[in-house]
Amino acid sequence: MAFKEFNMDNQWLPFTPNRAFLKDPRVFVGADGMEFKTHDGRTVIDGISSLWCVGAGHNRKPINEAIKKQLDTLDYATAFQVSNDQAFEAATRIAALAPGDLNKVLFCNSGSEAADTSLKVALAYHRARGEGHRNVFIGREKGYHGVGFGGMSVGGIPGNRKAFGSAFLPRVDHMRFIHDPVNHAYIQNEEPVWAEDPLLELEQRILPLHDPSNVAAIIVEPVSGSAGWYLPPKGYLKRLREICDKHGILLIFDEVITGFGRMGTNFASDYYGVVPDMLNFAKCVTNGLIPMGGVICRDKLYDQMMKTDAPEHVVEFFHGYTYSGHPVACAAAIATLDLFKNEQLFSRAGEMGPVLGNAFHSAFRGLPNVIGIRSLGLAAAVELAPIAGSPGKRAYDIFVECFHNGALVRPAGDVVVIAPPYIVEKSHIDTLVNTLADAIRHAA
Repeated sequence: MAFKEFNMDNQWLPFTPNRAFLKDPRVFVGADGMEFKTHDGRTVIDGISSLWCVGAGHNRKPINEAIKKQLDTLDYATAFQVSNDQAFEAATRIAALAPGDLNKVLFCNSGSEAADTSLKVALAYHRARGEGHRNVFIGREKGYHGVGFGGMSVGGIPGNRKAFGSAFLPRVDHMRFIHDPVNHAYIQNEEPVWAEDPLLELEQRILPLHDPSNVAAIIVEPVSGSAGWYLPPKGYLKRLREICDKHGILLIFDEVITGFGRMGTNFASDYYGVVPDMLNFAKCVTNGLIPMGGVICRDKLYDQMMKTDAPEHVVEFFHGYTYSGHPVACAAAIATLDLFKNEQLFSRAGEMGPVLGNAFHSAFRGLPNVIGIRSLGLAAAVELAPIAGSPGKRAYDIFVECFHNGALVRPAGDVVVIAPPYIVEKSHIDTLVNTLADAIRHAA
């Protein structure tokens, strides 16, 4: 496609340095398989599943056809007081993939909405069981739970918090971060083993400070994705489950990034063998084609909310969105899950993960400014020494150079991440890694 001028006066780009973008626009006009086409006719390999979303690759005909068919059948229907057949089917499929008794699905439209939804469920559940005083939430440093005020309150990304803190939820605390840069700078397809218990602070300081009987829920990403693919210490999530059970605290896993195959399993919950009380999802559930998110709840949460003396015409949980369970999004989800199953893409992600990890550790160890490498599942990160006085600039410059050389990678602070679609081939990995290695050298 020949170069085409765009009127860029009106769109305000999210999470983008708009001033820099306008001087060097990066515009996609097409996509197929592992590749994008740009407005100036170049090909760019999608090295990040287009923000962790496109697990099955781009332009997958079965999903496209399901969307077209649904548009011609039932384009939209309200989710309030009525529902649609696709929503029931999608919920059944999703619940069937979830571990344990995570069987009740609340639909929304994004990971941010899923985070806020799960926090509201936690408050409502405790109130329904006569413990409405449980209103303290605990998140984790560098955790990411979207950009709603609830998700930002429990989240721990400094850039998301510094401008909006005056409007955060008042009763929130944060556990320490899960990365040890001294002893675990380099992690290759394994769980880091800590000499100390990283959850001692939770048990000995945070919970006593608030009193465990006041804590509604603890929310974590099983793997800290948005911060730069930081892996939990061995046994950490099981220990967290035990602590929550001991004190009657709900455990929420934010699996917006790790859900639906990224770890080579249905969810990271399966990978780590831990069943949370709620599981937040989005992104890969529709292969990124139509916005969808949701929260999968254990039966006990739903059952408790249904135990009410209110008349049957009274709504039990005052929450929902105009597009909850949108029939077209649900049709996309059903087709996506079918495609994942038919092509065994979750297990393929598990097989290609070590290929990606091995390539990272082989290519980047010893390169200038590389201070850490982490790989597990089909994602890997290389951490770079920041430029004094300009945090994030080194990774941003590397991202821009990679783009111009045909590789889409993701900068996260001073970390660069590659998390490709599950259909990735070794040749794609080699190109992505070599392009990134060259950019790291040039940025030295």
